Amino acid sequence: MLHRVLIAVALAGLTALPASAAPSTRGGATQIVAQSLLMPGVSYRRQVEYTPHGPVVLDVVTAPKPDGSLYTLAPALSNNAIVGTEKLTDIEKAASGSATVVGVNGDFFAADPGAPTGVVMRAGALDFAPAIARSSLGIGSDGMLSVARVGFDGTWRGTDQRRQLDLNRPPVAGHTTLYTSAWGPATPAETGVVADVIGALPPTTPNRVLTGVVTQTSTDGSIAIPPGGAVLVARGNQAPHLSAEAPVGTTAEIRLTLTPDWRAMTGAIGGGPVIVAAGKPVFRASESFGDPVLNTRTARSAVGQLPDGRVLLVTAEGGSAGYSAGMTNYELAVAMARLGAVTAMSLGTGPSAAMAFDGSLLTRPSGGGEQPVSDALLLSYAGVYAAPPSTAVLSPNGDGVDDSQTFTYRLVRAASVTATLVGPDRSSRVLVQDGEQPGLHTLQWDGRTATGGAAAEGSWKLTVSAVDDRGVASTADRLFELNDTLGALHATPAVAQLRPKARGSVAATFDLARKARVTVTIEKPSGIVIATVLDAQLDPGAQKVLWNGRTWAGSLAFTGEYQLHVVATNSTGTVSLVSPFAARRS
Repeated sequence: MLHRVLIAVALAGLTALPASAAPSTRGGATQIVAQSLLMPGVSYRRQVEYTPHGPVVLDVVTAPKPDGSLYTLAPALSNNAIVGTEKLTDIEKAASGSATVVGVNGDFFAADPGAPTGVVMRAGALDFAPAIARSSLGIGSDGMLSVARVGFDGTWRGTDQRRQLDLNRPPVAGHTTLYTSAWGPATPAETGVVADVIGALPPTTPNRVLTGVVTQTSTDGSIAIPPGGAVLVARGNQAPHLSAEAPVGTTAEIRLTLTPDWRAMTGAIGGGPVIVAAGKPVFRASESFGDPVLNTRTARSAVGQLPDGRVLLVTAEGGSAGYSAGMTNYELAVAMARLGAVTAMSLGTGPSAAMAFDGSLLTRPSGGGEQPVSDALLLSYAGVYAAPPSTAVLSPNGDGVDDSQTFTYRLVRAASVTATLVGPDRSSRVLVQDGEQPGLHTLQWDGRTATGGAAAEGSWKLTVSAVDDRGVASTADRLFELNDTLGALHATPAVAQLRPKARGSVAATFDLARKARVTVTIEKPSGIVIATVLDAQLDPGAQKVLWNGRTWAGSLAFTGEYQLHVVATNSTGTVSLVSPFAARRS
């Protein structure tokens, strides 16, 4: 339960920007509407591009170069297997025990049986062969990305010549297939086959000779795949060759060859086409995609790399002309180039295109709900993660609202941790200095100094530093304000009677600790303002502001649920309070 609360708090940290503060390009054609720090070094922003076809919402994650120490970019399989599908959010939840992750959908896939259609390589092991007629993305151990068309040649050899094989693919008549544990727990159920169980086989690193001893043979399908081993299944005219050339006790030789040689890649994922090369958008890559895939405006995801090695994960939302019209493939290419990518590749498109952070969607589903996917591309962070504080403004004035601050941070490895608060007066307060185990950790602060006095008002920073059991150091910072200017807001009465000639249907009462510019608005629970009651400079003291029950247009408000929203701004900062109430027409 606490993990889900942590994610909710993290997403609540998104900062909405007023239009006046949003940067734009081409005369206001692009507007940033929200931005946040997801985790150390990893930023997220939601921007809207206004096009002749309607608005297009782009979700953009920028992350450090994935060098494999703190940050890793790698594909993840649904259900940790080639076969089947799973929601992106569930794939991320499964990974949350070992990292904090943000990711996008992966390759195109066949709904039945749910296998990807392009390459999958994890931790240097090849799980699924590439599609030669379209691009693949390779992830180097140095964090650099390569986009290329990659060929595959798989062979097995027993006591005779080399013979062709497929890798972890659904059965094809007349073919021999090598099934590793990446496929799932067992080979497909089929008849008329010959199967050789290889009890132990080295990781399926491409462009190397792999050997293993045949420990069992069978003529049945659905053979259990041994962990760390594999099963060769031959069909049709290939079955006699497997029986004769690889009986029990034979050392089988396996070669999985990629061209170009990608044995140095730590990961790879399929998709395509290439959309940015040498910093320029690619109009036509001449890959095996038809016009419907390339030219339909729909939701799309992509991955790219900036000149300094940082990684871009981008999703263009789609499915609604009023909210986000989606993009064509080339429009996404242009967007990636504008974001600064020197290389980029498109990923899967349509309703399954999505972006999520640590198990919660950042994008709005375009298919009526989150769609399952075959695989995903995840940016993982293995250092200490601190969620945004429980409140953006701590106000310890005893009114029962935001009187204390809650901090939550997570470790994925045992670590030595120091958590420190630093205030605007440079005072510091150590909250934790100890060795801690993996998991979620929670701290609270009441806005007081170590001696019990009131802490300085203004901007505060929480810094959580950790050195894990590998000796890898990481730091997470979060900012918040301490401001006692505004307190004790109440809407009286809780149920207001709206009358045509009433001078005051609702009274907003509150306290000001110091002089401030105050705005009082009446809002729907969604935050839509229906009336501004006050916008003035007020002196310290108890305050009372009346609302006459009318909207900004002068008409009597309808029966319903509302909220008072009071905002106070001065040299200390800005603080706001909300008090709900109901309104009824007499």
